[in-house]
Amino acid sequence: MNKWPNKIQEIIDEFSDALDQMERYEMLFEYAEEIDELDKSEWTNKTRVVGCQSEAHVLIEFGENGFHLRGSSDSQIIQGLMAITAIALEGLTPEEVTGFSPNFVSEMKVLETLTPNRANGFLNMFMRIQDDAREMLG
Repeated sequence: MNKWPNKIQEIIDEFSDALDQMERYEMLFEYAEEIDELDKSEWTNKTRVVGCQSEAHVLIEFGENGFHLRGSSDSQIIQGLMAITAIALEGLTPEEVTGFSPNFVSEMKVLETLTPNRANGFLNMFMRIQDDAREMLG
């Protein structure tokens, strides 16, 4: 039995099967195009991810279909990680989001290819998303 929901396990498997670091980057670039992007006018201090080396912004929405993440970054790598995070969290409840582990990225063998600053940026983004989910819980 898989440790992760199927939608993220498939991505983990896809990245794990990559031949090398360059192929993983190319895959991140492809995922970067799939995220529901924020318009530049939505790039505000409220949406900004603090502690990210790149300019990165996320907006969390929760509706009848559950959790939805929109985001943008000036870095394709970070935007690709945002897109994968959006897939992982899509449709979850705020409670599920707060309990979701960011370790799926390690299992994708992506963190080991990032600079420490980029890896910290991803973790800051993920913690920011979880903080927003906690706020939704009241």
